[in-house]
Amino acid sequence: MVLGAAFSSIVDSLVTDVLLPPVGLLLSQMNFSNMYVVLGSGRFETLAEAQAAGAVTINYGLFLTALIRFLIIFFALFLIIRQMNRWKKPDQHPGVAMQKKECPYCRMSIPVHAVRCAHCGSTLMEDSKNGEDSRRMLVNVKKRVP
Repeated sequence: MVLGAAFSSIVDSLVTDVLLPPVGLLLSQMNFSNMYVVLGSGRFETLAEAQAAGAVTINYGLFLTALIRFLIIFFALFLIIRQMNRWKKPDQHPGVAMQKKECPYCRMSIPVHAVRCAHCGSTLMEDSKNGEDSRRMLVNVKKRVP
């Protein structure tokens, strides 16, 4: 949460202080924070004057600035999540991790890919015939010495 807030302030500074001034210079010295439309009558030079006079305004320049910030943060998070997914092992898919099967010996719930029951210690094996997966489990129970 704290890291996200710090990242947001960095992106805010990037957009406000680095990206928008050159764009404003290219568009005949336009300041994005002063782009607005007054609803009703009146003519004001800046947004601050319009707000001080109590005029109702649509601040589309501030909206564009916020939209650019959002897109930069969204793109950065997209790249981070994509890289984290590349680092994950293929067998660590969350859907597979939640699937369970039942141990035929003790009838306790265990992960699908388990080869040994964590509850009773029996060895579980999957048997496949002729290329088809029959999901039949064989149980090898250790002999207990009295």
